[in-house]
Amino acid sequence: MAPRPRRDRPAVTAPRPARGRPAVHPGAWWLWALGLGTAATRTTNPILLALLVATSAYVVAARRTSAPWSRSYAAFVKLGLAVLTIRLLFAVVLGSPIPGTHTVLTLPEVPLPHWAQGIRLGGRVTAEGLLFALYDGLKLATLLICVGAANALANPARLLKSLPGALYETGVAVVVALTFAPHLIADVQRLRAARRLRGRPDRGLRGLLQVGLPVLEGALERSVALAAAMDARGFGRTADVPPAVRRTTTALTLGGLLGICAGTYGLLTAEGGVYGLPLLLAGSAAALAGLRLGGRRSPRTRYRPDVWNARAWLVAGSGITTAALLVVSAAYDPAALRPGVVPLTAPALPLLPAAAVLLGLLPAFVTPAPEESV
Repeated sequence: MAPRPRRDRPAVTAPRPARGRPAVHPGAWWLWALGLGTAATRTTNPILLALLVATSAYVVAARRTSAPWSRSYAAFVKLGLAVLTIRLLFAVVLGSPIPGTHTVLTLPEVPLPHWAQGIRLGGRVTAEGLLFALYDGLKLATLLICVGAANALANPARLLKSLPGALYETGVAVVVALTFAPHLIADVQRLRAARRLRGRPDRGLRGLLQVGLPVLEGALERSVALAAAMDARGFGRTADVPPAVRRTTTALTLGGLLGICAGTYGLLTAEGGVYGLPLLLAGSAAALAGLRLGGRRSPRTRYRPDVWNARAWLVAGSGITTAALLVVSAAYDPAALRPGVVPLTAPALPLLPAAAVLLGLLPAFVTPAPEESV
């Protein structure tokens, strides 16, 4: 009897992870950065603000990729330094409402008409006024640097692709704009280099016109090709929904956005800390419900969607926890988070708020090392 042929079993291999996908959802990075920014608005203590800047810088240095948008952190740091410098210049030139006894310098004062009472140009500059302006400007600079950390860590294209269905058209428009901008810059550089090789001017009005026309022509050609491709794929087509659903969606979305604005204003001001958080939570819930209902008009699928996993919860939770602890500390011990300048005293380091800020370092340890961006 002939032996039966042997059938080889197929080898079972583990699924390969998708290359080029971020290990953390981009929305988690934004929640983390906004949490640090919210914490910065609750204090004027320069030690805590410097600790927030150092925390964001360490996480950005440890977890940003080599993509072009990851280099924006330095630009936001420079913007923060510019804001701080302008705030100090305003305090020197326009004066400060803080009374002081330690005169640093005296500038020539320009007399102003009677209708400009309360405003002065020049005059006495005090150390108390400069210190108050330094604390105030440092708070705004820290907020800008935290936003820059989100821009450096979160892929903008993947973040916009994660938008709900109600914002699908807006997300696609912004993604297309972000995609075409590097092409326009590359076209300008290529045409200017070609003109320099031919000995033609590439600067001035004449050079701008002769370079701008080919760039505009190439942009129009890409736009027409993109429009044809999007139309062939059914972009802009919507599903029929009942009128009651449309009205409910509009009411929930508008009411939710108003609640988010009022709640955010309450959180950013010391007087609205009581009603700020409830309004923000209620507005966010209403806006999310409205966006979910609005997504019925644009049924679509996502290719390789980003997953909100445990790492995303840890990253977002670290920023939110930092903001919550700073809000609580500002309510129970406002003197430690907002040191006075009259009389001149050195700011102290409060231990609990400092430990809360150090929680923002958690993403540098719970997320994997960045891979090359695609």
